[in-house]
Amino acid sequence: MMCGRCKKMMGILVLILGILFLLQNFGVWRFWGIQWYTIVFILIGFKMIGSSCCKECQSCQMDMKSKKK
Repeated sequence: MMCGRCKKMMGILVLILGILFLLQNFGVWRFWGIQWYTIVFILIGFKMIGSSCCKECQSCQMDMKSKKK
C-alpha cells in the first residue's frame, strides 16, 4: 500500500523508464543494454525504500492491518 505522493512518484519513474525503453526500441538511444526485468527489480526496490521511509505510507499500512483484524 502506498500513499498518493509515492504512487505519483512511482508513476513518474515508470513513465520515464517506459519512454527510455521506447526510444531504445526505435533506435534513437542505444547507449544502454539493460533488460526489462532489471528495471522491474529496480522499481520494486524504489517502491520498498520509498514506502518504508514515508510516514504516510506507514500509517496507511497500519490502517490496513488494523482493518483486517
